[in-house]
Amino acid sequence: MPEIKVTPLGAGQDVGRSCIIVSIGGKNIMLDCGMHMGYNDDRRFPDFSYIVQNGRLTDFLDCVIISHFHLDHCGALPYMSEMVGYDGPIYMTHPTKAICPILLEDFRKITVDKKGETNFFTSQMIKDCMKKVIPLNLHQTVQGDYNMTPDRHLGAAWIDKCRPDILISESTYATTIRDSKRCRERDFLKKVHESIERGGKVFLNTHVDLLERMNLKAPIYFSTGLTEKANHYYKLFITWTNQKIRKTFVQRNMFEFKHIKAFDRSYADNPGPMVVFATPGMLHAGQSLQIFKKWAGNEKNMVIMPGYCVQGTIGHKILNGQRKLEMEGRATLDVKLQVEYMSFSAHADAKGIMQLIRMAEPRNMLLVHGEAVKMEFLKGKIEQEFSIDCYMPANGETTTVTTNPKVPVDMSLNLLKREMALGPLPDPKKPRIMHGTLIMKDNSLKLVSSEQALKELGLNEHQLRFTCRVQLHDPHSDPDTLRRIYTHLKSVLKGYAIQHLPDGTVMVESIVIKVSSSPEEANTKVILLSWSYQDEDLGSFLSTLLKKGLPSGL
Repeated sequence: MPEIKVTPLGAGQDVGRSCIIVSIGGKNIMLDCGMHMGYNDDRRFPDFSYIVQNGRLTDFLDCVIISHFHLDHCGALPYMSEMVGYDGPIYMTHPTKAICPILLEDFRKITVDKKGETNFFTSQMIKDCMKKVIPLNLHQTVQGDYNMTPDRHLGAAWIDKCRPDILISESTYATTIRDSKRCRERDFLKKVHESIERGGKVFLNTHVDLLERMNLKAPIYFSTGLTEKANHYYKLFITWTNQKIRKTFVQRNMFEFKHIKAFDRSYADNPGPMVVFATPGMLHAGQSLQIFKKWAGNEKNMVIMPGYCVQGTIGHKILNGQRKLEMEGRATLDVKLQVEYMSFSAHADAKGIMQLIRMAEPRNMLLVHGEAVKMEFLKGKIEQEFSIDCYMPANGETTTVTTNPKVPVDMSLNLLKREMALGPLPDPKKPRIMHGTLIMKDNSLKLVSSEQALKELGLNEHQLRFTCRVQLHDPHSDPDTLRRIYTHLKSVLKGYAIQHLPDGTVMVESIVIKVSSSPEEANTKVILLSWSYQDEDLGSFLSTLLKKGLPSGL
């Protein structure tokens, strides 16, 4: 039986560096090639030694598919293609291709230019890597992170009831059930307003569009650079957003903010309240980390963490209540500001994951991109509710699923009517052979009559006939032997059209039977049978019947 093999090189019982190898139909496909934000050494990259010990990945991989532009899904791409070695195709959507190199270059600057780290890709490597990218439309790619709840910019995730052999799902929030989006937005606005009222500064990286309509008594800023560039592409790819935004963007583009100003680093020291939108959200580097360092010592200030933070990052530490942080150069930072967690993450919660399974109805389930303990809990729930096997392989561990492929084939109505006219209705317990031509058109298979296939494909018809010779011991003349064959077949084959023609042949359906004497032996007759492919079964039956000889009473 055919098999599907799935091996995580990253994100196996872990969040970050998403990289999954799927082996199917003799092809090896890499789904995502991300980076782990909690490490500053080689552990931040997927472990490619699981698939190649020495050598280039081109010899092993057939293609790479990147689901979206978050660094934990695309951050190791230049390292993989330019440093490890991969020259094959890389597929991603048009927005991902546009934004991905901006994020990669921004992170490279922080890692190499500011921190001085080595064993990292260069700007040229990013450019060379992106030359290998083939952009695709939305429904031609896989989806990495997904959310079953629509937000202000995107619609809810949705999938056909396709019943796949295996469904691979991220499980970042495997044990979380979120409040309604409206409740979370209301709490978010309330907390920002309270902090501003007491003279504090608020730092966040989500829902800046909500704040613009709030009429705050404090300035709202967004950090220039990465945020500004990304926002430009959000405007450019407005057609990829939800229906409401597409309908109204001519009157009001949601990504054009009238009351939000560009942020300058010097503003961080200004007195009085303000709101600043900056990235990255995990506070592991960049503008967000610099602002956090300046504001962390004031209890009036607030930081809002909108999503999951990988272990090892500043965001993860403060969410877990750590109030003293060791920074670069062993300096200690006291955290006095208010830390709030409000989930506006792109990831589905436990309820959303279960909803996706109900939609797709997979035969097997595989969880990645989650914490082991939480994944174990969700695994049990899935197996209990859906009665299917659920896997959660660690990095380097291969899960093998045996498949029973069924290829759906449409059938033309004319062919079905013809087959039904030939005999009784088919019995479900007794398979019946259908004679037709299988054609593929628009990625679907269809069984049609040979006449329809020739017409649709624009081909000329050629007749193919099978011929068989049977030697028969018979002392009679050739015409008498042919007459005896005709009589014998009439008695054996009831319900078949059998004709004795004037040209000295017998016809059984499309089968032609001729008799001639053997030149070596006078009493030996050579019977020649010829038939078309439609009557192959009948032709084989007649040749076997005649080899047994003719009854003596004829």
